[in-house]
Amino acid sequence: MKKIVGLFSCLLLIACAVSAFAAGDGSFKRVKSQGVLTIGLDDAFPPMGYRTDKGELVGFDIDAAEEVGKRLGIKIKWQPTAWDGVIHSLNSKKFDCIWNGMTITDERKKEVAFTKPYKMDGQVAVVRFGEKQFKKLADLKNAKIGVQKGSSAVEAVKKLPAAPVEVREYEDNPKALLDLESKRIDSVVIDDATGRDFIAKRPGKFMILPGNITKEPFGVAFRKDDVELRQAVQKQLDAMVKDGTMGKISKKWFGEDITNPKKWK
Repeated sequence: MKKIVGLFSCLLLIACAVSAFAAGDGSFKRVKSQGVLTIGLDDAFPPMGYRTDKGELVGFDIDAAEEVGKRLGIKIKWQPTAWDGVIHSLNSKKFDCIWNGMTITDERKKEVAFTKPYKMDGQVAVVRFGEKQFKKLADLKNAKIGVQKGSSAVEAVKKLPAAPVEVREYEDNPKALLDLESKRIDSVVIDDATGRDFIAKRPGKFMILPGNITKEPFGVAFRKDDVELRQAVQKQLDAMVKDGTMGKISKKWFGEDITNPKKWK
């Protein structure tokens, strides 16, 4: 009798597990029923996501996410947040994902689940235009360097050929670049896409030192439990790469298609 009861209990547990697996985690169903995907971002991160002079939110990530929303039949709601605590805010359920040029790192993967990389980026060093003291990355050993708090630049500085004399953390990149222009610091370590965007918009003010400090893949971050939601977004991203939509968005913001993984090697 005990064996029969034990066998029955075992079969019941298996049935429950199979049922739970079949039901899924419900994350995409939840978002689909609400009709809204809420995305956390730093809205001062050009050209990935930033505000125009009129307050309009634009950028590469904005266009890509809006296209995914259209294909999924849901609206996109953007939730600006401080980048320093963005992962905590995601896991506190203040939004559904982080889509804002977030670098995929082993440390971050302990806390969130990423899509496959959709862009390859890297950290570079920006200096004032015509700078003579700092001509290469190794020269920054005598520099005061600015970085955005909570960004990949914080770790990238540690990978410079020589340690700088000082590293200052800023709330956002524009404030760091303002201090660079005012000669309060000597360089800003920043991701390549954003650095080039600033330089293009303010010609004759800044330039990038030769060479990348790091090579960094960008991904969309989700809570680890929201597997189905991440998979739904990934499916659309894959389709957009295949049909050329991501390439068109890339050319709009970068002048070339930088979303093709074959070019990242």
